Amino acid sequence: MDGMLKNNMGYKKMKPDKEAFKKLIEDFDDAFSRGDLDGMMSYIDEDAFYDEYSGLRHHGKADIRNAFGPQLRGDFGRMIFHKEDMFVEAFGPGDGKVMYRWLLTIEQETRAGGWRGMDVYRFENGKLKEMHTYAKTRSPLVEKKSESERVRRAIDEGVLIEL
Repeated sequence: MDGMLKNNMGYKKMKPDKEAFKKLIEDFDDAFSRGDLDGMMSYIDEDAFYDEYSGLRHHGKADIRNAFGPQLRGDFGRMIFHKEDMFVEAFGPGDGKVMYRWLLTIEQETRAGGWRGMDVYRFENGKLKEMHTYAKTRSPLVEKKSESERVRRAIDEGVLIEL
């Protein structure tokens, strides 16, 4: 019964494969660094959502494609994610979570820069369902409540009080 585990209830399930999840994330980021939008999107579920570090949320594959288009076209310069650390929790074949800490470098003709951040990914059936991006910045993002999509969502979810 190679690859099978038995839990305390006697049910059999496939052995989680952490290395497969690590490879999946590395391939996803390689596609991003190459500017391969189609390659990157091949890992995204149709009903996925992506929370940007700014608080904007993109839902569905088409919306996520539009969010990543400018980055992959090079509108902000050449962007490369350099892996610093990764934690993988696999639940079964194709299901799990990944915390991925990175250094992003951006290079344009006359300037360069970067910052550190972290992505939290959730997979179902081998496809990326959720992607949450967090970034270190010099100052916190504070916006007018009436103009912020991030604040509106927090109010809708009951985290903040109404305006």
